[in-house]
Amino acid sequence: MTSQQKYAAYKWRLHRNVLIYVLLLLCLMGVMGWAEHQGLSRNLIGPIFLFSTVMIYALIGVSGRTANADEYYVAGRRIPAFYNGMATAADWMSAASFISLAGALYLQGFSGNGDQAGGLAYVMGWTGGFCLVALLIAPHLRAMNLYTLPDFFSQRYGGRWPRLLAAWSAILCSFTYVVAQIYGIGLIASRLTGVQFEIGILLGLGGVLLCSFLGGMRAITWTQVAQYIILLMAFLIPVSWLAYKQLGTPWAPLAYGSQLSKIAELEQKLIADPSELAVRQEYLRRAEALRAKLENVELSLQIERQALEQQVRDLKLQNADYSVISQARRDLQSLPKNASSAKEVWQKGMQDNYERSQALSGMPLHGVPFQGGPEGSPQEREKYEYSRINFVALIFCLMLGTAGLPHLLTRFYTVPNESEARLSVAWSLFFIAILYLSAPALAVLVKFEVMNNLVGSSFSELPNWLAQWARVDSALVEVSDVNRDGILQFGELKLGADMIMLASPELAGLPYVISGLVAAGGFAAALSTADGLLLTISNAFVHDMRLGSKNGIQTEEGRVILSKFALLAVAMCAALVAAWKPAQILALVSASFSLAASAFFPGMVMGIFWKGASRIGVVLGMLLGLGVTLCYMILNAPAVRAALHWPVDSGLFLGIQPISAGILGVPVGFLAIFLGSWVWPHRPESTTGHDSPSHNPYPGL
Repeated sequence: MTSQQKYAAYKWRLHRNVLIYVLLLLCLMGVMGWAEHQGLSRNLIGPIFLFSTVMIYALIGVSGRTANADEYYVAGRRIPAFYNGMATAADWMSAASFISLAGALYLQGFSGNGDQAGGLAYVMGWTGGFCLVALLIAPHLRAMNLYTLPDFFSQRYGGRWPRLLAAWSAILCSFTYVVAQIYGIGLIASRLTGVQFEIGILLGLGGVLLCSFLGGMRAITWTQVAQYIILLMAFLIPVSWLAYKQLGTPWAPLAYGSQLSKIAELEQKLIADPSELAVRQEYLRRAEALRAKLENVELSLQIERQALEQQVRDLKLQNADYSVISQARRDLQSLPKNASSAKEVWQKGMQDNYERSQALSGMPLHGVPFQGGPEGSPQEREKYEYSRINFVALIFCLMLGTAGLPHLLTRFYTVPNESEARLSVAWSLFFIAILYLSAPALAVLVKFEVMNNLVGSSFSELPNWLAQWARVDSALVEVSDVNRDGILQFGELKLGADMIMLASPELAGLPYVISGLVAAGGFAAALSTADGLLLTISNAFVHDMRLGSKNGIQTEEGRVILSKFALLAVAMCAALVAAWKPAQILALVSASFSLAASAFFPGMVMGIFWKGASRIGVVLGMLLGLGVTLCYMILNAPAVRAALHWPVDSGLFLGIQPISAGILGVPVGFLAIFLGSWVWPHRPESTTGHDSPSHNPYPGL
């Protein structure tokens, strides 16, 4: 049998296995739907979905176990383009894309709020980034027969420093990214099982390690194929049902445009509604009360503590109900312990109340292309300029970050040749487009459902899912009868970005089994990306930084085993950071794209397309580009500016938000590489990272 015949037989076995998997998944859904209809408790449906899907991933991980370096790092370089495209789409459809993208479009609309770019920027930036990968990066990297992205810098530029800088940069941007994924894993696992958020993180982490610990890229690839099928079904079923419910057709991406005009009418109605005005006035009153407290924080804290202590004493003397006394005690215990923490809490509360005192709780009009206007007042013109700048800046960072993400580019090392790499990118775009075209539709349909059906409901008749999600994390859902009329106003409901997708089945009135499927889909999205990121970080430590070489670990098998334990250690560190809930998923992911763009993109493009790029030039480019991006992010972080007593927005250059700092770092990186290579043009004679000239497809570089 020839090699082509063997490869054809191998692909046929793959098709058969994937078909069997799809049939088993459909059977599982059918059985769960039947069991729910027969009275199976919702408290059991979530854990069953979680356990079943994790066991599937675990079986794939165990069956794909290997100690061979070629299999562990690049899956033997024999993954067909179709399945590599599917795995890449799963790797790409992280918790940010699956959980938060529709939420960003719901909260920010197409245009954003002036300071933050709208959700459409994410769709355009991430999709455009794959075009850059296909045209500029993937085929060239595949031709070099590498294992990791730092291998490219080692092979192209030679020496120790390009490889080390690339390895540390891969660790930095991948760790930021993986924290967001593990946060999403904890969020979903806690909702599915009812356990605490931190316990949910540990449960999800077990799933990650089962997928990636034993088999590396070989197991991860096939796990990601399985995960993509789940998240595809989980995303399309709710959006298709909402479209059918509202528009009479399941083709949501083609039909949702008619809802935009209805939403525009509902927005104007809510802005003028007297009940909404009363809610906004109450939030304004609360904001002004907090502002008054901040004028003398220590005195205000002392007065409030004394008042609550007196209230507890009075309630005891009056023999009040125990629940009332307990609530007063909880209010007393929840007071900030000192003036500095009180200032931080009250400032945050004041800003939140001021935002919610605006029309539509500060949310922009959904269909407006940019906030403000070019012919309005000076404030409107400034907002218009900042809105456009941040929109373009975010698209720029997401596109170039996509073309520089180490865990994503490594996927194109797993295909047999360069032509398969190009075809793999095409399949990736196809599989991603299915979901990315549906995300704006889901945001519009959910917003119409909330404004038209949920708002105006009696508080006594609100659906249970609001309270259930609020118990998982109060930042996800906040409902309060501010104007005390017993009717839910739009301003009294606050939904977090991470809520919109996860709660869409319950909002649409679908059976709870679909909610379990959506949660399993979000779990799969977070797991698939976390697998690739953790493998990238562990490989950077062991393969790229030569960890363990001084201790005599030189064999391929020994280094693979060391990579597995490095992966375990990194996973535990990421779980610890994620348990602190450092930021929303989308913000963390966006920051990692800026870091990847400034660290890798200039050096890769100059190294591939300009023979004059030198080792010293790329070292300067990576240091300065990444340094500018990091400094801008850190110095403009709200917590840092508050600690240094700096005004919150005074350090922004042209109004560019910190998550888009890569638009400053990338040009600096290109310029530094060009000037450094011009001043120090020397290039080493041998530039191979594997001590073999046969690995270098660019003779003379």
